[in-house]
Amino acid sequence: MARLYTAEATAYGPRTGAVISSDDRLDLELSRPVEMGGEGGDGTNPEQLFAAGYAACFHSAMRHAVADQRLGPESLTGAHVTARVHFDKAGPREFDLAVDLLVHLPRIPREQAEAVVEATHQICPYSRATRGNVAVSLQVV
Repeated sequence: MARLYTAEATAYGPRTGAVISSDDRLDLELSRPVEMGGEGGDGTNPEQLFAAGYAACFHSAMRHAVADQRLGPESLTGAHVTARVHFDKAGPREFDLAVDLLVHLPRIPREQAEAVVEATHQICPYSRATRGNVAVSLQVV
């Protein structure tokens, strides 16, 4: 395996701290959502960051899936991926994540779009990393 890139970020403080990337391109305040007993401040949270990363990675991986299915890159025109990351309580001190991926592929017929989404789920590094650990629901919308 050839390592192509390494991202590095450091968190300071708890869910109400900050996160900063080593190249300073990411410098964000963190806030705890009201639903999780927080103040609901102006900052982001780890679940939003995970949702953004997963949606972007999945969308990027679709270019390989459409090529494998002999569709041109124009088939992704107008496409978008929404990731909903759920923070679930499994026990007194046990928490789990679950993800819904909603994929909009307006230029691909539904049956073929579903095949593209399934193929992308096999390719996407986030999907591969979460497989067996995080419940992921795939939906063509």
